[in-house]
Amino acid sequence: MKSRESRKLDHIRYALCVGDGPCASGFSDVHLLHHCLSGICRNEVDLTCLLPGLPALAHPIIINAITGGADAVAKINESLAIVARETGSAMAVGSQFGTVRTGLHRDSYTIVRKCNPKGLIFANLSAFASVEQAKAAIDMISADALQIHLNPAQELAMEEGDRDFSNCLSHIEAMVQGVGVPVIVKETGCGMAKKEAQDLLDVGVTLLDIGGAGGTNFPAIEHQRYPEGNEELSEWGIPTVLSLLSVVQTVGWGNGVIASGGIRSALDVVKAQVLGASAVAMAGNLLQKIQQEGTEETIHFLQRLLNKVLDFYTLLGCRTFRDLHEARYYLTGETAQAVSWLRKYDQND
Repeated sequence: MKSRESRKLDHIRYALCVGDGPCASGFSDVHLLHHCLSGICRNEVDLTCLLPGLPALAHPIIINAITGGADAVAKINESLAIVARETGSAMAVGSQFGTVRTGLHRDSYTIVRKCNPKGLIFANLSAFASVEQAKAAIDMISADALQIHLNPAQELAMEEGDRDFSNCLSHIEAMVQGVGVPVIVKETGCGMAKKEAQDLLDVGVTLLDIGGAGGTNFPAIEHQRYPEGNEELSEWGIPTVLSLLSVVQTVGWGNGVIASGGIRSALDVVKAQVLGASAVAMAGNLLQKIQQEGTEETIHFLQRLLNKVLDFYTLLGCRTFRDLHEARYYLTGETAQAVSWLRKYDQND
């Protein structure tokens, strides 16, 4: 089995060549209705959004957890921090679990706060971490929040992965009570359903990143590293849109849900917000941009994306995020069928 540092480098290498899917995110099944009498001026649109417990976000796009924990990836985190600073984006670092246990490769994380001293930055740990480890991760980068990632499918796909997930919820509850900053619980590509969302709310979690299927596929990445593993895990998960609809049903529209998993366009951003996500998070496509086109082009990419979001708000007649609650949409395809079936299950409960 390879070292943790080697694994981090493998993840970057394979993330750049393994595509999204095979599960579809579901955004192509979401159709927004055009408002031909928009009634607003584009210059009036305000993309500010709120996540419970955090300062206002300048716009809804978060740079999600990508990497850290190896000297060779410090440059990537430096570039991402510069992109976050120049675009006013909140940012999560990659998992700090190895570093808080060993003390190695701290610079691959601290570079983020060094480059973006006033930015909104999230620490990141697994649900196996202790309260003391969580506090160390937060202190390492003076984090504004803690992101706890859930990745059981990825762990099962890894030769060296964990196999016991029995204490995750109790660990999360302890961290919520003990760290002193808002806690975001994030799935990493298999999505959340409303029951698990309720379980997390019940232990005090106020921010949920659904991390649905349809974006970066970590079981598929792990299969590149460990071909003898269960390759069918790459087909596992709840599509992002279905997960979002389910979790919003529990949490409430615009009440702290972050949509991630295959957010690839401005239209995806707006669709997710219309469905009730307070913000969205992107990772895989930003890593591609950084590695292939550099920091400046990634900044321009995000700026162009935000300008397109302004266009779609205008075409929906919405000046603010809250106005999107009145935007009209309909569902087609597998998403519409799944929603119909799940409603039947709900009625029978």
